[in-house]
Amino acid sequence: MKIETGNNDSLRKLGELINDSEVAMLTTHAADGSMVSRPLQTLKLDAEGELVFFTAANSPKVEELTDASDVNLAYADHANKRYVSVRGRTRIDRDRDTIDELWSSVQKVFFPEGRNDPNLAVLHVRVRDASYWEAADNFALRALEFSRAVLSKEPSDLGKQGHIDPNR
Repeated sequence: MKIETGNNDSLRKLGELINDSEVAMLTTHAADGSMVSRPLQTLKLDAEGELVFFTAANSPKVEELTDASDVNLAYADHANKRYVSVRGRTRIDRDRDTIDELWSSVQKVFFPEGRNDPNLAVLHVRVRDASYWEAADNFALRALEFSRAVLSKEPSDLGKQGHIDPNR
């Protein structure tokens, strides 16, 4: 993933949290009002606070995003015990510069005609805010804290959680 956060400390923190999570689960609202999630490879976090993905223009999610462009992205980095939920607003384009910048040969799996595939579109999610959870690094410490919390009436410190607002 390419990360360009400029001087924005909130975006820098978000970039650090999601950098090792190549795939996000994008949740949208289906036509019947239910929620639908599907995986997308995160290609970039830019200095304006947009996460960038490639998507198929004929995908049902594109139609869902036309009707309701508020989405949620969920990232899970099990190895580092980090979990991030991003709320944002979408837009879709076919910006040639963005496609050329982020294209890799791996994308041919999804877009067989290459970077000129007529079904290739760019999905941007403008980050509204994000919440995150990071577990303590040491498994033994987490187990001890969990056990202590179960046996006592004191809350346990199993890690930290926080909120990111890139507009502040």
